[in-house]
Amino acid sequence: MPFSLPRLPFLPLAVREYWANHRINDSIRVLIALMGVALYAGYAGRTDIVTPLVLGVIASALAEVDDHFWGRLRALGVTLVCFTVAAFSVELLYDTPWLFAIGLTTSSFGFIMLGAIGERYGTIAFASLLLAVYTMLGMEQGSDMWLQPMMLLSGALWYGLLSLAWIMIWPHRPVQHRLAAVFRQTATYMETKSSLFHPVAELVPQPTRIAAANQNAQVVAALNQAKASLLARARRGRLTKRHQTLLQTYFIAQDIHERVSSSHYRYQDLAAHFFHSDILFRFEALLNAQAQACRDVAQAMSIGTHYHHPKTGHQALMAIKQSMAYLSAQEEQDSTRLALLQQLDFLYKNLETVEQQLASLSHLASTDNLQESELADPDAHSLGEMAYRIRRQLTVKSLRFRHAVRLSLSLLTGYALIQGLGLEHGFWILMTIQFVCQTNYSATRSKLKERILGTVAGLLLGVPALYLFPDPSSQLALMVITGVLFFAFRTVQYTLATLFITLLVLMCFSQFGQGFAVILPRLGDTVIGCLIAVAAVRYVLPDWQAHRLRGIMTEALQANRDYLAHVIAQYRVGKRDNLAYRIARRHAHNADAELTTAISNMLVEPGRYRTNIEETFRFLCLNNAMLSYISALGAHRSRMDDEVNHQKMAQLHREIHQSLNTLTERLGQALPAELPAQVPSTGTKTPTGEPVSIDEHQANATIASQSPTYVPIDNAPLSMVLQQLHLIQRMLPELNSLTETLRQQALKQSRA
Repeated sequence: MPFSLPRLPFLPLAVREYWANHRINDSIRVLIALMGVALYAGYAGRTDIVTPLVLGVIASALAEVDDHFWGRLRALGVTLVCFTVAAFSVELLYDTPWLFAIGLTTSSFGFIMLGAIGERYGTIAFASLLLAVYTMLGMEQGSDMWLQPMMLLSGALWYGLLSLAWIMIWPHRPVQHRLAAVFRQTATYMETKSSLFHPVAELVPQPTRIAAANQNAQVVAALNQAKASLLARARRGRLTKRHQTLLQTYFIAQDIHERVSSSHYRYQDLAAHFFHSDILFRFEALLNAQAQACRDVAQAMSIGTHYHHPKTGHQALMAIKQSMAYLSAQEEQDSTRLALLQQLDFLYKNLETVEQQLASLSHLASTDNLQESELADPDAHSLGEMAYRIRRQLTVKSLRFRHAVRLSLSLLTGYALIQGLGLEHGFWILMTIQFVCQTNYSATRSKLKERILGTVAGLLLGVPALYLFPDPSSQLALMVITGVLFFAFRTVQYTLATLFITLLVLMCFSQFGQGFAVILPRLGDTVIGCLIAVAAVRYVLPDWQAHRLRGIMTEALQANRDYLAHVIAQYRVGKRDNLAYRIARRHAHNADAELTTAISNMLVEPGRYRTNIEETFRFLCLNNAMLSYISALGAHRSRMDDEVNHQKMAQLHREIHQSLNTLTERLGQALPAELPAQVPSTGTKTPTGEPVSIDEHQANATIASQSPTYVPIDNAPLSMVLQQLHLIQRMLPELNSLTETLRQQALKQSRA
């Protein structure tokens, strides 16, 4: 498949590899914008406008959203409107502190809630708040009321126009970059799962399961970003042939992800039975070969070359086929070994299809007849829908609402300190709060550490830099360099990004002859802002993950239940990658990723808020294993014509479905504010509202009584389906036990 970048075919391969790096590519755009500002200011001899122009460029770059040309043009218009409101509001209200405090609080709350409409609006809102703080810089310098906002807006407009020109020249590059990221993350996921096929004595798969769950969350995030990028270019049926090719690639990536996510048997049982064979080593080698192929696809997409599928995967498949033939030919075969060999055969067929999908990328052609070309569009397109989304978030249960309250109160507290202590450069407190105050404690704590370290390092480097570059022209050049480096590192190494933005700020103040004077205030204000942000996240409507885990677990089980229902339905009607099926599959993976993230965040929260760590990790492993078993069913789904066999499958599925319903009901039950000590547990309610107690032993007995279903060797498709359903069924008693443990712990906390 030619992943071409037709505008740059003449460049050497090494140069194209650097160009393919999105951080370098985006940094070049920022470099051109900042150099344009520097050249204009130098030509006009106006050093007083350098700082607002540079800050306008930075704010506009932070507000940039991925979209096609007309989408970016609309986004630029919204950005400039928000920037205008933010800048002139500061100018008009700055000299009236009580009005400014009201405006700061309400606007920050409103801007954060604007993000409920969609990710792009949240990005623009964040940049608008930042521009308001930048405007305060000019107010402290006593600049003209109109000059400061106009220069900020001019810098923002200049970068916006440059971004529009960029997308006109390379319209498909953002999609290619995000699809390449999908294949890179999938490659790492394959390598992680390959370690499960390394046969060791008494294999303990849980650590690898947890690592795989974390990596799966990265793959899911990359797929979601790629889908958003495609949606921006494929709305209302306007699909060019180039877009269709990219859409085909995305669907192939989705299918590969489902197949790689699958598990065909318990890995510890496979390791025990085939410990003295080389078969599992060969599966491990195949997964690693396919992981390298995924990296080759990503590289081809990034640098714009034709992808040539290597032969290593096919050779590994042939080796596995020969090993399986040898194992099958052995004389003494018990029923357990035959069943395991049958599962390995399905695993082989699954990975064989992955190999075929990867090979198809080397000769993928654009087509106007995609069987399924519709993507689920989560964006709001009408004013009514936008308003509805904001209204839905106006509740204390909403994470966005809680974050908006915390941030607005934090900014109000910071501004009160500025006024109360008469801080000359206090706007840095507000800027620090905005960057450090995140939606949860884990992210805020990480930002706090990185912000302080980066600020200290930047100030330590800034002192000699001010001595080495005393003249304005050299400082202007340093502003350009540090601004570019800030964007190069802001998403991968925030400590370095803070270091460079601190240097840029020092150079900005040096333009007014205040470079050395702001070093200590910058450090003190950063510390104050960090303390305010952390205090807000900890004490103002805190979102401790332990309090949310039962709800997230419930959503994960419900998503798995619905995904399984869609898969089983297709064994009657045949394989169809329709929109409903893909939504159910993506929802299940998103829920699993959210559970993984929540548990990871809980581990860095204060000790008394970390509860049931062992149980939550075990629940994560079981949920991820269940998702893997369902994915295996999804990977092999095909129409099953025999009605008797279909009824066997449907009966077992109904039992599992009912058990999952019971588990989700118990996890989702609200805890009472007060509970009599003699009542051991709460219960569900009948439709008439009468309470019904839940007996743990009875529930366990019901689930455990579902005896292993007989697996007929002579019907391979039915055998695989029943085996996978039985694997899911086997984990239900432990899930039930974990559910009860979590509920009892929550009851104890509610009584305390």
